[in-house]
Amino acid sequence: MTSRTINCDEALKRLFEYLDHELDARAHAEVEHHLHTCRACFSRAEFERCLKTKLSDLKQEKAAPAFEARIRKLLRNY
Repeated sequence: MTSRTINCDEALKRLFEYLDHELDARAHAEVEHHLHTCRACFSRAEFERCLKTKLSDLKQEKAAPAFEARIRKLLRNY
């Protein structure tokens, strides 16, 4: 399978799907190839990867019932 060359805009539009392993094999290869050849996008991907790791490592606390109810009400009215 040969992947086409994508530009920075395309790579960045797909970055989060790439990091979450949500792209098909071809799109994944296109983004990966771009990251291997573009230092700016590679740096952005590394920043986002590190941020995602740090956020997932944070302790998750249950929201207060009143806060959760307010959010659910806002979502229903959206």
